[in-house]
Amino acid sequence: MRHIVGTMMDLATLRLEESGQPQRISEVRDMFGAFDLALNGVRTVGRGYEGPESLITEVMTTADFTYALGEFVQRQIIPGYQQKRFEFEPLIKEDRLPNYMVATRYQRRSELDDLEYVGEKGEARPGSVNDATPREYQVYDWQKQFDFDFHALVNDDLGYFQDQGRMMGRSARRTLEKFVSRMYTNATSIARLTGLGALYSQTGRLTSTRISEARMAFAQRTDARGEPIMVSLRYLVHHTGLIDQVRVIRASQLIPELATNAANVISGDFTPIEDPYMAGTAPNLPWYCFSNWQEDNVVPLVLARLQMLPAPQLIRKRSDMETFTSFQAGGSPLSPMLGDFATGNVVVKVWDVWGTYMDTVTEGNLFDFRGAYYSAGTAP
Repeated sequence: MRHIVGTMMDLATLRLEESGQPQRISEVRDMFGAFDLALNGVRTVGRGYEGPESLITEVMTTADFTYALGEFVQRQIIPGYQQKRFEFEPLIKEDRLPNYMVATRYQRRSELDDLEYVGEKGEARPGSVNDATPREYQVYDWQKQFDFDFHALVNDDLGYFQDQGRMMGRSARRTLEKFVSRMYTNATSIARLTGLGALYSQTGRLTSTRISEARMAFAQRTDARGEPIMVSLRYLVHHTGLIDQVRVIRASQLIPELATNAANVISGDFTPIEDPYMAGTAPNLPWYCFSNWQEDNVVPLVLARLQMLPAPQLIRKRSDMETFTSFQAGGSPLSPMLGDFATGNVVVKVWDVWGTYMDTVTEGNLFDFRGAYYSAGTAP
């Protein structure tokens, strides 16, 4: 029997090496080592030896051995689906708030007046200053609770629960990605851009010519006084169904949709970002353009986070059980992973905090509409 245990340990070690989990090898060796000691009747403190009647005896048959190899040693969890990521970071400016109260940010949207001609012995007229535009936002809690049976954790030879932390982190990231996507795809934000006319929106499907039209629209942006400002098209955020169209536009030296020798002057002037959460039905697929706020100081979107919680946290509820006494020689403390006293559940929670500028009447979530452009993608 000890030879069988040794063979099983070797097989388990080999499987872990092949599956890229070398960190679990020592854990497996310790477990099989404890099993081997119990078979050998070695009396060790804390191993649960309470006399000959407590020793493990060999009751395995040939069929049992085949089952053990197939059911335990050969077990491994198959990786789940790899979900798409929305790399939204270049689109938003992050702001850290000290607490949950409303924070006010004032945005200067114009320069001072131009100088005026003053004749001989004339008096200069007083100028005027446009008040800064106030923007208010705050952060909110976003949480999800998960609980597991302590028995499931103890019996976890699949390593399934070792992967739960990563999956919970991915859940927090996915929720935030959807939140950012809704900042500009919501009806109020879209209505704001379409209401501003041709310099901020159109209905055409994605082509190099229409991207050029959007770029020219950015070049004609003005401040609150009507003065031209420096703002450029840097990011093209598109529906997943437009991936190949974007690649064709970026790879073509000539304008792909025109049978001419006109040069494709916009192929390398923008960075595409796929938004997997953007809704649309082919061929009417929407697309957006945004400025680079770090270059132009025109901030289209803001993501507010809490200073004390700048990233999602995985929190475990403290067990309400503690060791009173042990009937085992030498005693042994309870596992720190024990759950609550009533049910044995181990409870964890993912906690994140964020928010953004919200104007449900006029602006939607657009902190500064001058940094955005929208196309419904409905016109051929």
